[in-house]
Amino acid sequence: MTMFAWLAALLVGRLWRLSAGACRWVPAPRAALAVGVMLATAYALFSGWGLPAQRTICMLAVVALLQWLGVRWPWACVWLLALAVIVVADPWALWQAGFWLSFIAVGVLLASGSGAADAKGQSAVRRWMAKLHALWREQWLISLALAPLGLLLFGQVSVVGLLANLLAIPWVTLVVTPLALLAAALPMAASAAAVAMLPLMGLLQWLAALPWAVWVLPQPAWWASALAIAAGLLVIAPLPGRLRLVAALFALPALFWPQARPRVGEFELLAADIGQGNAVIISTASHRLLYDAGPQYGRHSDAGERVLLPLLAAQGMQLDAMMLSHSDMDHTGGALAVKAAQPGARVWGSDSVIQAPQLAGLAPVQRCTQGQHWQWDGVTFEVLHPPAGEAWLNGRKARPNFGSCVLRLRSARGQVALLAGDIEAAQEQQLLQTHLDEPVEWLLVPHHGSKTSSTKPWVGTLRPRWAVVQAGYLNRFGHPVAAVVQRYRSVGSQLVAQDRCGAAYWSSAKPEKLECERLIRAHYWDVHAVSTGPP
Repeated sequence: MTMFAWLAALLVGRLWRLSAGACRWVPAPRAALAVGVMLATAYALFSGWGLPAQRTICMLAVVALLQWLGVRWPWACVWLLALAVIVVADPWALWQAGFWLSFIAVGVLLASGSGAADAKGQSAVRRWMAKLHALWREQWLISLALAPLGLLLFGQVSVVGLLANLLAIPWVTLVVTPLALLAAALPMAASAAAVAMLPLMGLLQWLAALPWAVWVLPQPAWWASALAIAAGLLVIAPLPGRLRLVAALFALPALFWPQARPRVGEFELLAADIGQGNAVIISTASHRLLYDAGPQYGRHSDAGERVLLPLLAAQGMQLDAMMLSHSDMDHTGGALAVKAAQPGARVWGSDSVIQAPQLAGLAPVQRCTQGQHWQWDGVTFEVLHPPAGEAWLNGRKARPNFGSCVLRLRSARGQVALLAGDIEAAQEQQLLQTHLDEPVEWLLVPHHGSKTSSTKPWVGTLRPRWAVVQAGYLNRFGHPVAAVVQRYRSVGSQLVAQDRCGAAYWSSAKPEKLECERLIRAHYWDVHAVSTGPP
C-alpha cells in the first residue's frame, strides 16, 4: 500500500504540473500528497480494510499531514505520533503481535537510515552493490531487533527468516506487486503475478521445512523477555562495540531460561484446553507422555497443530511417548501433527488405533495391554485396561470406547492419578473387580462425563479429590450430564469443567491445589471464568 501511495503521488504530481491553473489553486506536491493518501485508502478498503492496512493508512496520513503543513520533525516524533494516532483509533492494537512487530521494524529502519552509500558518479555495478549492501544491512538489523520480540510473542525465533526476506522482498517489490497493481487495468497481469509467486513459494516452503529453520525456546518470564528486547535494540544502536557487547549479555536469561520440571518421584498433569476431546500432558523429572491428542476441528485444522504443538514448544517439552486411548477423532485428531513434529515419540494405542486406516502414519503403534508397567524418575506407570485377547468382551461386539487404554500413575509418595479414556459402565465394573480398590487424587472423568460412564460404584470407590472433565463449551452431547456432576460432588470431589477452567494444571507434589488457566488470567469479558461457584 505504501508503494501504491508513492506511485499514485508521483503520477498525480506529474499530471498536476501540466495545468498552471491547478498549480495556482493547490501546489502540485500538496495535491500529490492528498490524492496519494486518498487512493491508498481506497486501495486498503478494496483489499478488505484489515488491521495491518489500517495501521499503514494511519501512518501515511500522519506523515502526509506533517509534509502538507511544512513541519519538519525528528523521525522519532513522527514515529511516536503515528503510533499514538493508531492506539487512540484502536486501543486493542496493543494486544496484537503485528502492531509491535511492524512499529519496531519501522522504528529500526528510521533510526538506522538506509545504510546506502552515495552512489553518484559510480558505475552501475557499484550502485547495485551499494543497494544490495543496504538491503542486507536493513534486514540484518530488523532481524536482530525483532528476534527477542518474536521469542516473547511466539516462543520461537526464525533462523531462516533473514535469508527468506533477502530473497522475498526484492522479488515481491519489483516483480509481484507491480504485476498485481497492473491487474487493475490489465486482468491478465494477475495470472502473471500468480505465476511469479510460484518459485518464491516453493523456495520459502523448502526453507521452512529445514530441520533447523526455527529455533524453539521455552517461554521465559516477562522480565527476561523485556531484557532481551532491550538487548536487541541496544545491539543495533550506534554505540561503541564494547557497550553493544555488554548489552547483548542482557539476552542470556531469555535464551537460557530453565525449563520447569517436577522433582524425582513426582509428576505433573496438564489437561490442555482443546474443546471436546482428551489431551493430557504427563511430566516427570526427565520424561514427557501425551495421553490422547485432542480433536480434529476441520480438514486442515486439529488440536495437535493449533494447541498442543505451540504448548509443547512454549514449555520446551520434548515427548518421549504418546498414548492414544482409542481411535475416536476427539482423542486422536491431533496425533498425526504431533507425531510429525516429534517423530522420536513412541506410540501406544488400543486395537482400534492400530486398525484405524486414518492413523496409519503413526506406525509402529504398540498395543497398550493390561499388566504393562514401567517407571520414569521414580513414578510408576501402569496400564490397567484393556486385557489381552477378547475374552473380556464377554461376547459383545467390540467398540472403540470399550477398548480404551486406562493409565494409572503413582508417585513415590503414593499420590495416584487415573486416566480412563472413554470406558463405559461394563469396563468400570471390570476394573473395580480387578485393579481399583482405593481412592485417587486426580481422575480424568471417563467419556467426558457421559451418562454411559461414571457409575455409582466407580465414583464411590475412587472418590477423586479432583475430577477433570474435558468437554467443549455447550457441546452437542450435553457433557457432563447433571447426574454425573451430582454423583461426583456427592462424594466430595471437586469437579473441574474445562469449558470454565481452561487448561488445568495439577502436581502430585501439591495434591490439594489445582490451577485453572482462565481463573489465573481471567479477562473481564470471560463470564464463565469469573462466575461464582466451584469450577
